[in-house]
Amino acid sequence: MRAVEVTRHGGPEVLAVREVLDPVPADGQVVVEVAAVDVLFVDTRIRLGWGKEWFQVEPPYVPGNGVAGRVREVGGGVDESWLDRRVLAYTGENGGMTPTGGYAERAVVRLSDVVPVPDRLGLPEALTLLHDGPTVVGILETADVRPDERVLITGAGGSLGTLLIPMLKARGAVVVGAAKGPRKLDFVREWGADEAVDYAQPDWPTRVGGVDVVLDGTGGDIGTTAYRLVNPGGRFLAYGSSAGDFATTEPARSGVRAVSILDIGKGVDRSAAVTDMLAAAVDGTITPLVGQTFPLDKAVAAHEAIEARQTVGKTLLIP
Repeated sequence: MRAVEVTRHGGPEVLAVREVLDPVPADGQVVVEVAAVDVLFVDTRIRLGWGKEWFQVEPPYVPGNGVAGRVREVGGGVDESWLDRRVLAYTGENGGMTPTGGYAERAVVRLSDVVPVPDRLGLPEALTLLHDGPTVVGILETADVRPDERVLITGAGGSLGTLLIPMLKARGAVVVGAAKGPRKLDFVREWGADEAVDYAQPDWPTRVGGVDVVLDGTGGDIGTTAYRLVNPGGRFLAYGSSAGDFATTEPARSGVRAVSILDIGKGVDRSAAVTDMLAAAVDGTITPLVGQTFPLDKAVAAHEAIEARQTVGKTLLIP
């Protein structure tokens, strides 16, 4: 089968398509014929050599840890009723916590890391919820946004924004989406934000004003500035660091503003959260968005687009 390998740490050009042996399932495993691969921003960071304290990954390796497809083989102890079922799956070791094995035509995964996909939902659309679904559930449970609260989302043009914006609106919140550039601002408005602000403009903090809650997917200077916009007694929750580092904040509930620094932690049941989000997609509560797709052999272009901040919604590879 074909797979994409990171041949060494470096820029997108280190990604190369290779012919490798088909995977063979061990006991408790299945082989998924891959229809779509989730491409994450963190994939680009690990490719550069970042995050060695968290991810024990050294080249050459096949990146990615989220796929959608059909079960084609089952290992020992796995009921054959799984054959041909449409599924989402976390690849890699340790329950998918090691982000490897996804950029391929076939992937071997533990049955415990598989989630069935409802018949009424397309596989690419379902895949947008594999990683983002549990994150959104964790954010909403932790932030506990109430009606009429003013919520700022940084990096709102990304795939999480497409889920957070409508779900926060359903709770009665006033949503301010911050993103970069006219295309992403139009996207943020289209998905229901009450206001859209370009943080490439120097006066963006003034345009936003005070907020009750910040959901920070950007980090860096943008996240730090967003933190300073939180009203006294408000809440700040960081879930991403696409700017390179997390925002600089004061210790939890410190300072005269008494802003609560929240952490979504690891308390969310991942499979249950994905199943709930898939059901929400089927009943129309949310609309999964595939922003752009690339053929498997164009993984270089996918990474280049993500790093250039040219993508909206979810980015997928299609083998």
